[in-house]
Amino acid sequence: MRVDDFDYHLPEELIALRPASPRDAARLLVVEPGTASPFADRKIADLPELLSAGDALVFNDTKVIPAELKGTREREGALAHISVTLTGRRDASRWRALARPAKRLKAGDRIMFGEGEGVCLLGTLAATVEERGAEGDVTLAFDFSDVSLDEAIAGRGTMPLPPYIASRRPADEKDRIDYQTIFAREEGAVAAPTAGLHFTPRLIEALEARRITAHFVTLHVGPGTFLPVRSADTGGHIMDEETGIVSGEVAEALNAIKARGGKIVAVGTTSLRLLESATDAHGRLAPFFDATNLFITPGYRFRFVDRLVTNFHLPRSTLFMLVAAFSGLDLMKRAYAHAVAEHYRFYSYGDACLLSPDAT
Repeated sequence: MRVDDFDYHLPEELIALRPASPRDAARLLVVEPGTASPFADRKIADLPELLSAGDALVFNDTKVIPAELKGTREREGALAHISVTLTGRRDASRWRALARPAKRLKAGDRIMFGEGEGVCLLGTLAATVEERGAEGDVTLAFDFSDVSLDEAIAGRGTMPLPPYIASRRPADEKDRIDYQTIFAREEGAVAAPTAGLHFTPRLIEALEARRITAHFVTLHVGPGTFLPVRSADTGGHIMDEETGIVSGEVAEALNAIKARGGKIVAVGTTSLRLLESATDAHGRLAPFFDATNLFITPGYRFRFVDRLVTNFHLPRSTLFMLVAAFSGLDLMKRAYAHAVAEHYRFYSYGDACLLSPDAT
């Protein structure tokens, strides 16, 4: 399909720069394909009454690291200010990263992140550029490794906000809480699984009271979630790989729930892509400890997920293509037009949808 087919107009003022407070006060657009009135305007807090006893919510428990680092490169007495976004760990001391401006770097350069010496909060975190790619990507070899490196990054880094927020305001201490789900425990993501940001302990308690269970998988979200689709056709795009885990215990529990007639409700596109990657041709979920680059576009046949909670996504993005595959492209274009008319808040800190699948 042409990428142009997934375009829509969004007024800039509808891009949310901060989340709803409390989190479960966010709005929820319920989309039911094949019905006379396919759209209903609700709240995230209404989820317990919108789902059924025996259903299962599947959350991504990845934890966002403060992956934005600012530093200085010195070469023959000349200084250059450099910003990097860590994108993936290679080993105990080396990270892949996107550098800005990358043209000021070459292999062998030293970058000093912070001030002073050492790796404490007030100290310097130093790295050597091992190699530089053609698209602004670099490999950084840090002077420290393992836990010492993790602590230094946590002390020096800031949360890697999406470009549509970062271009309008800098990340701050509030984002360290706001841009993290209450379930975050497995460090490794450089972007949040944003549908999970809406959930609070109060909402989880209300869901459990209705016998709707919570289950956890891990997909470390990479920067590819924000990268534009540069090809004119969806067939020319390749998704970045992301590492995922579905434990044997979770697979067994979800298979049993589905066999009993309960619905599997993925919270976020990351959870959905991981579950679909781990499901065999017979619709059975298997343990999964691997990388996935599953790219879902209209025509994909969903094998395991029955409903989806997700935020509103960028036009022409792989995420909008996914929701179009799930509930139908024409209907999702109408749903987004409805959301714009009703002044829903869009993107990572915005409102959400509860989608049911297109039966056709």
